[in-house]
Amino acid sequence: MKKETENTAEVKASKKKAIIEIKDLHKTFGKKNHILKGVNFTVNKGEDLVILGRSGSGKSVTIKCIVGLISPDKGEIYVFDENVLELQKKELNEMRVRIGFLFQSGALYDSMTVRENLAFTLRKHKPDLTSKEVEKEVLEALDNVGLVDAVDKMPSELSGGMRKRIGLARTLILKPEIILYDEPTTGLDTITSREISELILDIKHKQKTTAIIITHDMACAKLTADRIIVLKEGIIHAEGTYEELEKSEDEWVRSFFE
Repeated sequence: MKKETENTAEVKASKKKAIIEIKDLHKTFGKKNHILKGVNFTVNKGEDLVILGRSGSGKSVTIKCIVGLISPDKGEIYVFDENVLELQKKELNEMRVRIGFLFQSGALYDSMTVRENLAFTLRKHKPDLTSKEVEKEVLEALDNVGLVDAVDKMPSELSGGMRKRIGLARTLILKPEIILYDEPTTGLDTITSREISELILDIKHKQKTTAIIITHDMACAKLTADRIIVLKEGIIHAEGTYEELEKSEDEWVRSFFE
């Protein structure tokens, strides 16, 4: 019995381990556009964190700083216990392979088929794979998003929801430990938005991923979030579960849930 208790404690401790840590993050564009004014938060291993905020509040800037697409003016960013801002280019690229980034548009290459889009990403990062291994990985990634039948289609033949799924398959093909979702349901109808939100949950459970999800879609937030932080005027204004923030005494926070 004692051994079971110790094992349970170990599991709980591992789940609480911060896999992303942001400290005092600042970013200004131009002379006066001060977007981030000291953002602090952590994301625990296995957690899906949703970031809410009005347009221009710094949500996308924050996650782009995490993967080194934008350099902050001040602050610290730790991912996998490494300081992102101190990494050399080679080390940063190695880290990026472990982090999937789903852009708003899906960011597919329009001149390539679905198969070629996924294979291109795989060959870029894993050049030693044989053609047979690449094909196996491509079909497996498409199976994870329920779109194996679309393997030979061009992006122009896909609906908005399908493009999001293919973009996600291309992200998943490298088997990332962290996925950053930038407005995953934007521009989609209610039913398709729910399907994408459910897919995010399914990926978390199947692939054991950790995620940051930026969204304006409160149905998506309710379904996917273990925890929510709300950005306002460049800092974190509120934090809690969906249920806690929905009942907040802060009128501005509650406005997201109306």
